Amino acid sequence: MHRPCRPVNAFDDGLQTLVADMVATMRAADGVGLAANQIGVDLAVFVFDCPADEGCDSESGVVCNPTLTLPAGRQRGLLVADEGCLSLPGAFVECARLEYVEVTGLDEHGDDVAYAGASLLARCLQHETDHLRGTVFGDKVPTKLRKKLYKEAARLAEEFPDGWPALT
Repeated sequence: MHRPCRPVNAFDDGLQTLVADMVATMRAADGVGLAANQIGVDLAVFVFDCPADEGCDSESGVVCNPTLTLPAGRQRGLLVADEGCLSLPGAFVECARLEYVEVTGLDEHGDDVAYAGASLLARCLQHETDHLRGTVFGDKVPTKLRKKLYKEAARLAEEFPDGWPALT
């Protein structure tokens, strides 16, 4: 999980099957996002399905080879909220994230996609893009919170099946 993933170059049946499996896995695990490297696949692709914030529709999609665009200057606000990860099931700690971001990339067919969002969607897009770059959210929190996160994940680990989040 701590190394960047290979770019997606083949938008074929294999990728489409992978994406369908990732969506099914994410939903079965009650997640809002899942990166390919979380299930042992070294490809820069993630899926997401974020519930709606108040007054907004839910957003779902697939992003291969993502590029994250961050706001600049005064528009670069932070939101501190609990964050978790399917790779550390059941454990949550506060993590500061930009409250609004945009991501561009390609879908599973090789078509251009762009997503922009605030709050939970912004957190999800940053979290999943980080995975593909070799960063887990525990790397972004202070040492004391990181220790708490990993201790809680270890305590809860036996409640989850081997190989989680891949539910093969």
